[in-house]
Amino acid sequence: MVETKVMGRRRGRAGLNSARAERLPPGTPNPIDVHVGSRVRLRRTLLGLSQERLGEAVGLTFQQIQKYERGANRIGASRLFEFSRILDVPVSFFFDDMSEKFRGMEPVAAGGMADQPQATLEPDPLTRRETLELVRAYYRIHDPHVRKRLFELTKSLGATDEGEPRRDA
Repeated sequence: MVETKVMGRRRGRAGLNSARAERLPPGTPNPIDVHVGSRVRLRRTLLGLSQERLGEAVGLTFQQIQKYERGANRIGASRLFEFSRILDVPVSFFFDDMSEKFRGMEPVAAGGMADQPQATLEPDPLTRRETLELVRAYYRIHDPHVRKRLFELTKSLGATDEGEPRRDA
């Protein structure tokens, strides 16, 4: 399809201009940026790095790292690549576990979540401080037998909550 420029606006695919009207209100972070930022925070915390130390490694202030982790600022491709090297993960790690509703969206529509309430964007329980501290403490247990027994105990305790049946793999 050929694009033409009319009165300073580009025209192309049908619906492109109407999709722009669906963009997020100013100051509202894009859900994909929030997800990517939460994955940066998850990996940083699992490695035991402070925001200051990560910032020093990439030449940023801890405030800038905070903004990236909240999704308030979008992480560019070169910076994401830099984070992947410092945090020792592939770039794809930052997009892992992303909700399917975001994966199948058109690029312009991915930012157009204004018609959906914020309540649908529940925080990932894996990014909670409690979870991260638990995982770090678990991996500080050097004896593999003790670690396995703790794992089994945790699974059995979790399965008994409110009469839920065990869901073993």
